[in-house]
Amino acid sequence: MTGHVYRDQIAAYIHQEFAQYGLVVYTEVSLGKTIIGKARRVDVFVVREQDQRAIALECKYQGVKGTTDEKISYALHDLGALRIPACLVYAGEGWSKGILHTLEASSLACYCLPDAALGRTKETHELDHVLAATFSLWTMVIPKSRRFRP
Repeated sequence: MTGHVYRDQIAAYIHQEFAQYGLVVYTEVSLGKTIIGKARRVDVFVVREQDQRAIALECKYQGVKGTTDEKISYALHDLGALRIPACLVYAGEGWSKGILHTLEASSLACYCLPDAALGRTKETHELDHVLAATFSLWTMVIPKSRRFRP
């Protein structure tokens, strides 16, 4: 899977599962400057037009071992410098053990690999939680069966 295919899969998943809550998905959006002064383009930009809440998502897929590992620290640092909520969404089997640990431990990263049907699964729950927190959509991630009943 290429980076663009993964980006489009994430965008399609969010559109399918969250559009009913007023979330609108954009791809390749220009958004200010990076930490080194270059023009920034975020892979996926999600906004709720009703209240203008938004999140920027960078999508990274690593299917085989390679050099993408070297870019992760920069990407996380750059996302931290944005003036809006942001997250690095990742998947793939090619991450080195060290970088995978960095991604798993980062508050700015979440794993997500939607299936072909683009439905909510165990493989999407980290992104689901990020979107729930950003847009106050707790009913999307907290099952009614867990409600306390005295």
